[in-house]
Amino acid sequence: MADIFERLLKNYGPLGQHRERAHGYFAFPKLEGEISSRMKFRGKDVIVWSLNNYLGLANHPEIRKVDADAATQWGLAYPMGARMMSGNSNYHEQLEAELAAFEGKEDAILMNYGYQGIMSAIDALCGRHDVIVYDAESHACIIDGLRLHPGHRYVFKHNDVEDFEKQLQRATALIEKQKSGGILVITEGVFGMAGDQGRLKEIVDLKDKYEFRLLVDDAHGFGTLGTTGAGAGEEQGCQDGIDLYFSTFAKSMASIGAFLAGKREIIDYIRYNIRSQIFAKSLPMPIVIGNLKRLEMLKTMPELKAKLWSNAQKLQKGLKDRGFDIGKTDSPVTPVYMKGGVEEATAMVMDLRENYGVFASIVVYPVIPKGHIIYRLIPSAAHTDEDIEITLKAFDDTKKKLDAGAYRVEAIPDMAEVSGKRFDYLRERPKNK
Repeated sequence: MADIFERLLKNYGPLGQHRERAHGYFAFPKLEGEISSRMKFRGKDVIVWSLNNYLGLANHPEIRKVDADAATQWGLAYPMGARMMSGNSNYHEQLEAELAAFEGKEDAILMNYGYQGIMSAIDALCGRHDVIVYDAESHACIIDGLRLHPGHRYVFKHNDVEDFEKQLQRATALIEKQKSGGILVITEGVFGMAGDQGRLKEIVDLKDKYEFRLLVDDAHGFGTLGTTGAGAGEEQGCQDGIDLYFSTFAKSMASIGAFLAGKREIIDYIRYNIRSQIFAKSLPMPIVIGNLKRLEMLKTMPELKAKLWSNAQKLQKGLKDRGFDIGKTDSPVTPVYMKGGVEEATAMVMDLRENYGVFASIVVYPVIPKGHIIYRLIPSAAHTDEDIEITLKAFDDTKKKLDAGAYRVEAIPDMAEVSGKRFDYLRERPKNK
């Protein structure tokens, strides 16, 4: 018999294998100071493009005051226990009612976390005879929810409505054959990596032809899309066709928690059957009251969303004008696609952070195929025109270095070498091949 720990320590996984060199810099970095467009990284000032603080609410003075007052009045313990047993309150129910009304649904249920929430919802909704049809680019939380599903599931090519219909046909045929079960379709309002909206309108239109229910995870669309900020369904004019609307508070609301909205009877079923909420402590009162304030500001201060979009459009136009490939994004999420190896990517990231003061998240192999690099920039209402101009120049400069081969290094340097040292890759480290 093998020791389970011994087996794990022989293979730390595709990301964990780089932990000794990457920890604290590429993985688990520490951004310090007030949450804003500019923070400190390893003692240096950087422009931050890695926070989902879309509306700039994280450090808004009104938010800070409400959070502080609620913590003083209630503490973090109240209410104690799971909501079903002893952890319910008028404020929890008020937040649910306001979220449901905002999304044009009959009812809503609060959840402690977004990742946990969507997984638990899938588990509560689907039995072994049910079939799930989902987009290939669905977030990890949805994929992990699918792993809990004991029945069949069919994946359709990302935002490919023709392939979606094929998978619907497969699911329908299976349901008819087994004479039991139903179909749940899962997709996203905005896909967080590429920034493109899900094809919600086309999916909803197929309800006239096929029988299924639709669950939409709109974590990145809530607060950023639609006339009122109600999300991708409102943006595409198909909110009524979304049976279950899910979002997290961790992005536009800069908080903790999540919610699921839909018809009253199905939300009530979920409320009494979602194990992760039935057996978990309720959201603390300061978070609930703070989220009520955030929702109020989201609804009554459209200038926040307008500023977010102004910044997003300036950033995206500036990148495109400079020849960068930002894909098909139609949301504030701004991917930048480049070619290069892992070592080149890490050298470029270090140059951006150490020499240009730009902190942006990067994705490389094994998350995406070898030879590809994706930067993901997240503009917010807190960014300034100066932030954007500095960043555009930094990307322009470093892309020229990348194309010239200046970042071709033999290996990722130890992070101890970086501390307090200015790296000029054109002069100090490159080994052209």
